[in-house]
Amino acid sequence: MKVLVAVKRVVDFNVKVTIKSDRTGVDVATVKMSMNPFDEIAVEEAVRLKEHGVATEVIIASCGVTQCQETLRTAMAMGADRGVLVETGAALQPLAVAKLLKALVDKEQPGLVILGKQAIDDDSNQTGQMLAALANLPQATFASKVVVADGKATVSREVDGGAETLSLTLPAVITTDLRLNEPRYVTLPNIMKAKKKPLEVVKPEDLGVDVTPRLKTLKVVEPPKRSAGVKVPDVKTLVEKLKTEAKVL
Repeated sequence: MKVLVAVKRVVDFNVKVTIKSDRTGVDVATVKMSMNPFDEIAVEEAVRLKEHGVATEVIIASCGVTQCQETLRTAMAMGADRGVLVETGAALQPLAVAKLLKALVDKEQPGLVILGKQAIDDDSNQTGQMLAALANLPQATFASKVVVADGKATVSREVDGGAETLSLTLPAVITTDLRLNEPRYVTLPNIMKAKKKPLEVVKPEDLGVDVTPRLKTLKVVEPPKRSAGVKVPDVKTLVEKLKTEAKVL
């Protein structure tokens, strides 16, 4: 069984992001970039499925600029077999990414598709669900445990009321939550081996997909500065301030 994993190149989670001077977006030219943390979990889960003999091949896909090859190499150093980059300089939105991944699903015919539940840059949490709809595949989101056997995937996930367990007939789409696993540390020997693994580069037009943005960003601004809190001597003063100043009572 093939497993297809989608990964995204994002600003490293340790970096404090800044807005471009023209307010068209976030400055990514001079900051450290890395693999989206939720996607790392997806890669780790796919590699574990291969190590347990459930999967025969792990394919990593990414959509974006040429530098995304670095992210793909990292995933291959974790244990994936090969990578596919859909190279484009366009500002990709979730629907466009879902369409590109759907084209790759049609091409590769994987038994399972795993994605991070969301990217930490736009927090859209849409691509996995859109892909499942476009490909007409069953889906399980926010997976905290995945068991694959006998042509089915049993997925445990957290919901507002507690926990939920779903049984999916493969092929299917799964998105990962933080509690699914702990991604492995990438060693130097594996980084060197990853450089020799195959990496295919295609264009959106090769897949017959139009990635023209459907939404236009008018302006990006930082959130307003929060004013310092104040201490009040008693509950009566607090209630009075909530009524007269905050006007929430």
